[in-house]
Amino acid sequence: MATKVAAKKSVKTSAAKKSPAKKAAAASFATQAKVAIEGSDKPAFGGISPKVAKISGSITVSLVLNPKDQLKLKKGTPSERMSRAAFAKNYGADPASVKLVKSFAKEFGLTATNGPGPCIVQVKGTAANIQKAFGVTLSQVSTNEGTFRVREGVVYVPQSLDGLVLAVLGLDNRPQAKPHFRQAGKKATNNSFTPVQIAQLYGFPAGASAKGQTIGLIELGGGYKTADLTAYFKTLGQTAPSVVAISVDGGKNSPSTASGADGEVMLDIEVSAAVAPGANLAVYFAPNTDQGFIDAITTAVHDTTNKPSVISISWGGPEASWTSQSIQSLNAACQAAAALGVTITVAAGDDGSTDGGTGNNVDFPASSPNVLACGGTKIAGSGSTITSEVVWNELASNEGATGGGVSTIFPLPAWQANAGVPAASAAGGGRGVPDVAGDADPASGYVVRVDGSTTVIGGTSAVAPLWAGLIALANAQSKTPVGFVNPVLYAASAKKAFRDITSGNNGAFSAGPGWDACTGLGTPIGTGIIAALVAAVAPAKKKKS
Repeated sequence: MATKVAAKKSVKTSAAKKSPAKKAAAASFATQAKVAIEGSDKPAFGGISPKVAKISGSITVSLVLNPKDQLKLKKGTPSERMSRAAFAKNYGADPASVKLVKSFAKEFGLTATNGPGPCIVQVKGTAANIQKAFGVTLSQVSTNEGTFRVREGVVYVPQSLDGLVLAVLGLDNRPQAKPHFRQAGKKATNNSFTPVQIAQLYGFPAGASAKGQTIGLIELGGGYKTADLTAYFKTLGQTAPSVVAISVDGGKNSPSTASGADGEVMLDIEVSAAVAPGANLAVYFAPNTDQGFIDAITTAVHDTTNKPSVISISWGGPEASWTSQSIQSLNAACQAAAALGVTITVAAGDDGSTDGGTGNNVDFPASSPNVLACGGTKIAGSGSTITSEVVWNELASNEGATGGGVSTIFPLPAWQANAGVPAASAAGGGRGVPDVAGDADPASGYVVRVDGSTTVIGGTSAVAPLWAGLIALANAQSKTPVGFVNPVLYAASAKKAFRDITSGNNGAFSAGPGWDACTGLGTPIGTGIIAALVAAVAPAKKKKS
């Protein structure tokens, strides 16, 4: 019997080592030595011992393959961008690797098809064959949240696939992330706003349109009702947006209850569309698993039909709750977005500096250096006048606080080098979170409509679509997607485009002049942000003309 090796626990911020497709040995895949996939180690489900039970039905897993070449972006500027077709040609998986993986699948009685991106192959088959193919044991765990298929330890592949398969996702379908929205407490004195009022407070240009732009939304549960959208936008005096639901890995638009994920879905749609009138919305529904999350982002980034120019993500979890292979795969999808000129905005979390864990933690994917991480504030004002704005922190009443801190996984990006980010607590870390902020406190939350009822919702989940809408407005004005915006926003010339938040804390970190680990660079002065982004892409447009 082949000796199984232990998985190495490390994370790369770019794709794993480059390895050419290897020819299968004369021996079958089943008789080859088994190699553990780096970073695939999975802990037990919350300390609960799984029940060994027969797993019925078929299972589909996503295999992330090594690209033909490593994507290296210097600044993510327009001059470095490429089309989706060019990306697939230059940075997709080697056809020889895909062929080898499909031969491996066939030998184990599995079917293989091309996945949602140029580096993903999906493999489907019975639980018994899946377990044999990847050297894992699948079990069941039942909790008050449901019954889940789980695995522990590492995932194995035959030696000839070592270095070709970077991740195997979907063997385990435990929930990977949670939505970052908070409903206003019953006892709270609410000073709520519509998204249009928030946009006015933040100086979004009056009468601006995002026509011609598509905003992508990633959802891992819940759904929306068209009747609710029609009714809601009528109250705002706006035309309801064009919304299309895209199914990923079997996920669907499935409205349930206002207290569930529907609140997240409706908040994302209503905030982004209200502040960016005229924009189309593409909502990517996927299961709440590492596979579903990564496949949804990959689908959105490489969507040649809807072509979103900005993607908003309001789901996540502490960095420690992810396997290294999942972090690497999701971060690679976000890096691809930067190469294609697609902006990704991500909620920074609603549980303060601990992110709901022990000690200080930051939320992922907000900690990815390829996204715009969005923190939260509490705001007061009327019309276009802000009378008060501080860090969102209602931890004393158990009603949340903005996430923020320093990554233990991703190093300090070059564009954040002069921001004054505190030192990382772990070697290899250093990326500061968040980058920007916006109103998130439920006590000054957003008036939205969910499942037939009007309610007030906050959380950094509202800030990601708020910034996505602002970027959609910039894209419409520039006629060119502004793409990866972080280097532009951290430049000294953009300082005047932010309202600096200097009061409050999120637990371990306090706000102060300049960047801080509560509100990042600050909250937007809408016209200033748009001007900075449009100016940044103007040289590239002039050069091309």
